[in-house]
Formats: sequence, structure tokens, C-alpha cells
Amino acid sequence: MLDLLLLRSFVAVIDEGSFTRAAQRLHLTQPAISGHLRRLEAQVGKPLLQRTTRAFEVTPDGECLAGYARAILALNRDAMTQLSRSTYQGNVRLGVAEDCAHPLLLQTLKGFMDDNPGVDIGVRVGIPGDMVTAMKRGDVDLVLGAQCGTHEPGRLLWREPLVWAWAERAPVRLSAPLPLALFPEPCPYREAALTKLALSGIAQRTAMLCMSGASLRAAAESGFALAPMPASQLTPGLVALTSEHGLPALPDAEFMLMTSPAGDQAVLAALADSIAEHLVVSRVAEPA
Repeated sequence: MLDLLLLRSFVAVIDEGSFTRAAQRLHLTQPAISGHLRRLEAQVGKPLLQRTTRAFEVTPDGECLAGYARAILALNRDAMTQLSRSTYQGNVRLGVAEDCAHPLLLQTLKGFMDDNPGVDIGVRVGIPGDMVTAMKRGDVDLVLGAQCGTHEPGRLLWREPLVWAWAERAPVRLSAPLPLALFPEPCPYREAALTKLALSGIAQRTAMLCMSGASLRAAAESGFALAPMPASQLTPGLVALTSEHGLPALPDAEFMLMTSPAGDQAVLAALADSIAEHLVVSRVAEPA
């Protein structure tokens, strides 16, 4: 039987990206966290983290267990909430990047409000950079969105490649300067694409300034412009162009939950846990 204490430490290490920060989050010592990870690896009989001199990587077995661990911890917390009949109170303003505003997230938010009738959640959808700025102004309490190479503090949910999207059926004849479809500033995909092109000495022009994911995909699907987007956003009709087409590799998009230090931290932490557990477990369950 898997030990909840060990699973909680394992998930905290992955979320925080550091044994030290995981220890701080759980109010434990770093040696205690390391001991928990060794005991958990002994229980499952497989390595869960591949340690390097400066950091660590989650092994495939670790990724698999992490999904189950989040589900187990969520069920444990839900059971305790139901048995104790304690609910949270307050209003939460959630800023969501457009490419994260899908039905699963909204179902998760509705479920949280159903379980906690005293909580009202308002959602604001926009560009990640705008959402982070709004949080710093005090306009939103929690932000769900991606970053590419920046280091805003928060909980890492998952990573995925950022790719150059192009029409599947269109011939690959990229003109110079390179026509791009981009979101307005501040956008992590825009900044990553422009930086990589500049470093590669490739001239570009903004052929289409998009205000939605739908317009960004339309630009790429038609062959009107090349669009940087996360790999998961490649809908039918789109393909990813690579270095074989003379394009520089783009960095990974890191999807994060960022929490304002203001507001009711207990409510924000509970909602963040619910979002992380439902979204990440769903992604683990998706076929590779």
C-alpha cells in the first residue's frame, strides 16, 4: 500500500522543482524529503527521479506514479472535506490563458464551487502576460498560463514543446521576411519566436495580429502565416515545421499556476490543488 506521506512529498518535489522548496512547503527538513523519496522508490521497486549534479528529471515510471499520486491525494482530501463538512468562503478571481480555457478546467471550477458553496469564482481569459500583470496589480488572485524561458514563481503543471504551426496541405514555401501570426505583447509565444528568429538572423514581419487562438490557427491553416503555438494546439489541418525547413527550435512552453500573495491563501491553495490535480491527471491519462 502506498503511503500518503511519501506520495505527498513526491508530488511536492515535482511541483516545486526542488527538494529544498518542497521541504519548506511541507514544513519538513530536506533530509526528510529525500528519505521519503528513497522509501517510495523502495516501495515501488523503480527509480522515480533521475538525479543530476544540479537538478533532477522525473523518470517515465515517476511520471506515471505522479498522476496516480495526485488522484490519491485528491480523493483523500475530498474524503476529509466531506467528513469534516468544512467549506471555504470567499471570492476568487482567476486569470486564464486562452489556450487553457477548455471545458475540463471549467468543470473543475464548477465542481469546486459545488463542494464549497461559499466560494464564488470569476474567470478572466486573456494573454498570459496580461494575466500576470493583472495579478501584480491585484486584479486577479490566481493565474493559469504558460511561460517560455521566463521565471515567474509558481507551480509547474506540465511542459510541452512550442512549435511552428503551418498548414498541413499547403506547400512549405516560406517567404522572406517570414510572415508570422502573433498575439499582441506581452505574450510568451511571441517573445520566444521573435527571440529565436533574431538570434538565427531570420527576418520576419507580423502578417497577422491575433486576438484569439482561433484566429491564430486560421492564419496557420490557410498558409497565410506561420504561428508559434504549443504542440497540443495542433488541431487537424496543422503540422509542425522544424529545422529541416530552416527554422530555429523553440523552447518548451511551461504551463504554470501562479498565486498572488494577497487574498485568502487557504482558498487559493485549495483551488490551485484542485486545478493541478484534475488537469495534470487528465494529461497523464491521454495517449502519448
